[in-house]
Amino acid sequence: MKFYKKSTVFVSIMIVFAIIFSGCQSEKSELTKVRLNEVVHSVFYAPQYVALEKGFFEDEGLEIEMSVGQGADKSMTALISNSADIALLGTEAGIYVYNEGKEDFPKIFAQLTQRAGNFLVSREEEPNFKWENLKGKSLIGGRTGGMPQLVLEYVLKNNNLKIGEDLDIINNIAFESTAGAFQGNLGDYTAEFEPTATALENSGAGHVVASLGTESGYIPYTVYMATGKYMEENPDIIQKFTNAIYKGQEWVDTHTSKEIAEVIYPQFKESDIDTLTKIIERYKSQDTWKTNPQIDEDGFELIQDIMEEGGELSKRVPYNDIVVTDFSEKAEIK
Repeated sequence: MKFYKKSTVFVSIMIVFAIIFSGCQSEKSELTKVRLNEVVHSVFYAPQYVALEKGFFEDEGLEIEMSVGQGADKSMTALISNSADIALLGTEAGIYVYNEGKEDFPKIFAQLTQRAGNFLVSREEEPNFKWENLKGKSLIGGRTGGMPQLVLEYVLKNNNLKIGEDLDIINNIAFESTAGAFQGNLGDYTAEFEPTATALENSGAGHVVASLGTESGYIPYTVYMATGKYMEENPDIIQKFTNAIYKGQEWVDTHTSKEIAEVIYPQFKESDIDTLTKIIERYKSQDTWKTNPQIDEDGFELIQDIMEEGGELSKRVPYNDIVVTDFSEKAEIK
C-alpha cells in the first residue's frame, strides 16, 4: 500500500512537470520569429538590448533572431535580399535605395537614436580641445557615403575646416578595423563609436575630446526599416516590434545608467558594469536616445542637408514617401 501511494505521488509529480514543460514549449513555439540585422553591435543601441534582455519582444509574441551587418550597406543588402525581415541602420541607406528607383524599397517605421553616436578620439590628452586643433593633422574617418563619414564632414565644415587642405581624412579602412589601425599608430585622431572609444581610453591609446553627436544636432541617425512588401504582409509583426522598442526606450529613459548597464551586460560580456555605465552615461548626457519611436521630420530634413553638403544626395526624398508613421504613432506600453 505504501509503495502504491509513493508510486502515485511520483506519477502525479511527473505529470505536473510534463504539463509545465509542455506549456513552456508551447509558449515558445507560439512566438513569431523575426530576423533582425543590426548595422553593428554597440552600446549605442542600448534601448534595443534592454527590450531583448527584459523580454519585451517575447511579451509581444516575437522571437528575435539577430545578425550583424558590419556596415549600413551590408545591412541594407541583407534586407533587400530577404536575408533579414527588419534592419537597424542609418537613414541614409534607405534614401540611397529610394533614389536608385527600386520598386520595393525599404521604408522607415521607427527611430531609435537621435544623435550621431561616434566620438572624436585624440592620441593626446586635450582638456581644452578646439576643432582648429585638427589643422595639419590626419583623422581616421568612415566609409565614403556612410552617415558616420558624412556627419564628420558636416561637423568639420561647420568648424571651417577643409578636408585636404587643413587636414587629411583616412577613409579606406573597414569599420571594425579603425581602432586597431589607430592603435597601430595610424592617424592623429579617429572617430569611434562606443564601446571602442572608451576601450581606447582605458588602454591609454586615446582620449575622447569631442562628440560628433552634439556637434551635428538632432537627426534620425539610426532607424528600423523593412521593405514595403514585408510591412504590407506583416503589419501586426511591425506593430508588435515597434511596441517592444518603445518599451525599451521608455525603460532607458526612466532608469539610471548603472541599471541599464546591469540589464544589457549579457550583450557585452567582454566589458564590465563600470565601463558600460560610463559609456551609457556619456550617451545619456547628450540625449542620444529617442524616448519614443516616432520619426522626427525636421531631423529627416537635416540628414538630407548633411548628405547634400557631402555631395552624396542625387535628389531629396519626400518624408512621406519613405517614412511610415502609423506604427510609431500607435505604439503603446502595456
